[in-house]
Amino acid sequence: MEALLRRTMGSPTPVVLLACAVLALMIPEVLSVRYIVGGNMGWTSNVNYTVWAKDKHFYNGDWLFFVYDRNQMDVLEVNKTNYETCNSEHPLHNWTTGAGRDVVPLNVTRDYYFISGKGFCYGGMKLGISVENPPPPPSSSPVNATNNSPRNTYTCTGQIVLLPAVFAVAAIWDSFLRIW
Repeated sequence: MEALLRRTMGSPTPVVLLACAVLALMIPEVLSVRYIVGGNMGWTSNVNYTVWAKDKHFYNGDWLFFVYDRNQMDVLEVNKTNYETCNSEHPLHNWTTGAGRDVVPLNVTRDYYFISGKGFCYGGMKLGISVENPPPPPSSSPVNATNNSPRNTYTCTGQIVLLPAVFAVAAIWDSFLRIW
């Protein structure tokens, strides 16, 4: 019975190879960054978050990770006016989950403003960032038309598709040989 089951189900190798091929195709799409707000200091008072964010580029798809003392602080998203005046009365969104480890997805290209209520905003606990669309991938250099050598038909995209396709065909062929 076990031999019959093995013969009908085949080897797990094709499934593994197919999964690897799919992952290889997805790698360029999974380039978002998770920023721990404030770095090693976290979301706390007496940190200049403007200086922290100054050398960072925030792109659509990135994440902000707020780590703080859950018994004292919170994470509120506010508009620009409330950011400048530290007004926490009517936040756009309260990202506080109660665990002191809150994740904010940056999934819209716009300006974001975060403060901590309970008076901590006046001590510097506020962050304003601008989220942009990711830059386009670098373009390839133009092919020299005067060169008489045969044109290279393999591009980066072609190589990304070609290699997994070869593995997929090999896996199917291997499964086919094992069945017969």
